[in-house]
Amino acid sequence: MNKIIHTTRELNFDIRQTPAMPLARRILMVRPTYFHVENPINPHMRKADGSLHLLDKAKAMAEWETLKATYKKLGFPVFEADAQPGLPDMVFCANQSLPFVTRTGEAKAVMSNMANDVRHKEVSAIQSALERVGYQALALPQRSSTTLFEGMGDALWLPGHRVLLGGYGHRTHKAIYEEVAQKIDATVVVFELANPRFYHLDTCLSILDSRSALACRDAFTDEGWQLVQAIFPNLVEVSLQESDSPVFACNAHCPDGKHVLLQTGAKTTVAELKAAGFEPIELSTEEFIKSGGSVFCMKLQFF
Repeated sequence: MNKIIHTTRELNFDIRQTPAMPLARRILMVRPTYFHVENPINPHMRKADGSLHLLDKAKAMAEWETLKATYKKLGFPVFEADAQPGLPDMVFCANQSLPFVTRTGEAKAVMSNMANDVRHKEVSAIQSALERVGYQALALPQRSSTTLFEGMGDALWLPGHRVLLGGYGHRTHKAIYEEVAQKIDATVVVFELANPRFYHLDTCLSILDSRSALACRDAFTDEGWQLVQAIFPNLVEVSLQESDSPVFACNAHCPDGKHVLLQTGAKTTVAELKAAGFEPIELSTEEFIKSGGSVFCMKLQFF
């Protein structure tokens, strides 16, 4: 029976002895054709004086193209979902779905119930893109305050295992993980996010491999941080200074257990990654951080 783990006391088994799941080897991205900071739904979208950030759209496009080229250079095929007018945040395509593979090898995806009305309109477009590459879409119960779920913004697979780490508290509702666990047929470990500046789990936890992660202590409750430490024996604690904007180091992405793509400028984090045997690849995502997202938000890794 699939478990929902809330505390270290409930984590009374070796999480790496859980059933296996293949590693995801494909990347989905959405070109930032309509990207704009006009829908202020997180603290990073405003300057200190309260005004919205202004974008350099040419620079944003160049940053996006560089990220896409980096994935291709690392050997990951990149698929594009069509950008949609009126959806300025759709470039952050980690949020609209949770792809997975069933125990019998079928490709499926749980589709999100996004907290923001404008962002929720992105879900159908991402669903269409996934269906075009052979995925079956699974719907959650009708969208309401207690069924909110923001895909891989808040739900992160432990690489190679049928274990999902799930954040809740700002965008995703805790109760929905019971439904998600049944659909994905997997154990789910849940974490309450304590700091509104870390509104998704992917802003404060970056899984590098099944034993290693980057994480920011300031984003979690005491119990949540104990869970992070219990799951990842090789944990790099990232300072608040490097976790928050404009560096956003914990929104990094390690697609292959070796290379870590992250915003340039996280000097301490980069040094610790190198010391741990990883290969950091520093990229500029400055224009996207103005909207509260960096590398991890800008792609969907799927199977």
